[in-house]
Amino acid sequence: MIIELNKKSFDSVIAQDGIVLIRCWASWCQSCEEDAEAFRTAAAKFPEHVFSTLDTDAEREICSALNIVHIPCLLLFRDSLLLLKQAGSFDETALDDIVAQAESLSMDEVNAALSSAMEETGAGAP
Repeated sequence: MIIELNKKSFDSVIAQDGIVLIRCWASWCQSCEEDAEAFRTAAAKFPEHVFSTLDTDAEREICSALNIVHIPCLLLFRDSLLLLKQAGSFDETALDDIVAQAESLSMDEVNAALSSAMEETGAGAP
């Protein structure tokens, strides 16, 4: 199942534990149409993760906040942290690889690295 995101649902979806992939698209974007099937296939292959779409024309406020300027664009959150923001088309093999890499991450190590980086820059705790 793929969830269509909007202003009301966006925050609650990305706040979920685990992996959330978001495909940012627009109806006029030919590349967006071309990679839609690969995204649907990945969603079916990995039902334990959240797959969602964000219509960039309808949800300009969210896209502005995320500084999405090129589409298609893929966002990957894990445990509420944005780990990937990449413009471009993704075929089935690329999506499989992205999911595998996200699954293999130690979030304890990611959070420790973020805390360390925040302390070094004086930005405070995340």
